[in-house]
Amino acid sequence: MKLWQKGQNTNKEIEKFTVGNDYLLDQNLVKYDCIASIGHAKMLRKIGILSDSELKKLEKELKNIIELEKKGQFKIKLEDEDCHTAIENHLTKKLGELGKKIHTARSRNDQVLGALRLFEKNELKEIEKFAQVLESELKSFARKENSLMPGFTHTRKAMPSSVGLWAGAFAESMNDNIKLLKSANALIDQSPLGSAAGYGVSLNIPKEFTAKQLSFAKVQNNSLYVQNSRGKFEGTILNALSQIMLDLNKMSTDLIMFSMPEFNYFELPKEFCTGSSIMPQKKNPDVLELVRAKYAVMLSYEFQVKTIIANLISGYNRDFQLTKEPIMKGLYLVKSCLSIMVLVIKNLKVNKEACKKAMTSELFATEKAYKLVKQGYSFRDAYHKVKEELNKC
Repeated sequence: MKLWQKGQNTNKEIEKFTVGNDYLLDQNLVKYDCIASIGHAKMLRKIGILSDSELKKLEKELKNIIELEKKGQFKIKLEDEDCHTAIENHLTKKLGELGKKIHTARSRNDQVLGALRLFEKNELKEIEKFAQVLESELKSFARKENSLMPGFTHTRKAMPSSVGLWAGAFAESMNDNIKLLKSANALIDQSPLGSAAGYGVSLNIPKEFTAKQLSFAKVQNNSLYVQNSRGKFEGTILNALSQIMLDLNKMSTDLIMFSMPEFNYFELPKEFCTGSSIMPQKKNPDVLELVRAKYAVMLSYEFQVKTIIANLISGYNRDFQLTKEPIMKGLYLVKSCLSIMVLVIKNLKVNKEACKKAMTSELFATEKAYKLVKQGYSFRDAYHKVKEELNKC
């Protein structure tokens, strides 16, 4: 039985189209929807809708659903539409009339947002841990490897650099990315429960109590903004994730180039590389090429969300359903890419001889100019003097 159904049967093709793969995606939200429902039930007890015994029964069965889902024994079906319907139907089947009380003072609109935000908060904390590990590995690599190597501008040798400077640049950027993750997490750390379909409910409900039960930092007060923020908040998260993927994209590109035999500054372990079906000698950096490409995939998720929510009037629109998949995919993509890059950096080798050999004389041209400046030359005269010497060479 659908939560909104009024007795009529839904056309099967319409049902299949409107549900899409939402019922599959919601398998990720079962735990969080149950947690939010427990907090909601405690609020219903506080205002007298539920008795102590009723609350205990609901809480016990909601926790049972979480355990069933862990074991793969709580499956959402197409006809359920989403996890909310599947959970309420289960409660009604197990607890009878009591199961019908759980939806008091809420709508699927604030219900899905409550579950989504709990899910997103958890995922962002996990991603932050992965980013911290990568930052730590990069710092360790920077301290351990002190080889000089060429620095490049315009893809041409420019000035002396070092392996430590290269790795340290990405470590520092990852630290900035962690700040962006914290900022995104702080933004979504607002309880939407009590806003219902965007216009509140006539019952006097203590929103702050529910927010505290679910460890939200605050209540999102304006009920209409709760709906207007759907997609906006997800777009903010995806923007932070895109910044991480931009760094991984650049890091991958550097490693692909610097591990080419023509450069040979870095070396990937053989077991990290793939081969060719026709060329026996090939050792291909496919893992880095895929990480590099997934930046574009991440941008597509961000673009999807931000374009889906554009040009909608205030309030809930079914378009929002389509923002769920890109945010979930984006969160999982970043976790997998961060874990892969931790593995790469941890096992990356530096060819010190190749780095030393690459430190050719033109890299020190600017340094020569500054030596002349110290002798009293103007920088421009020193610049031209060194340039003439290089031209003669």
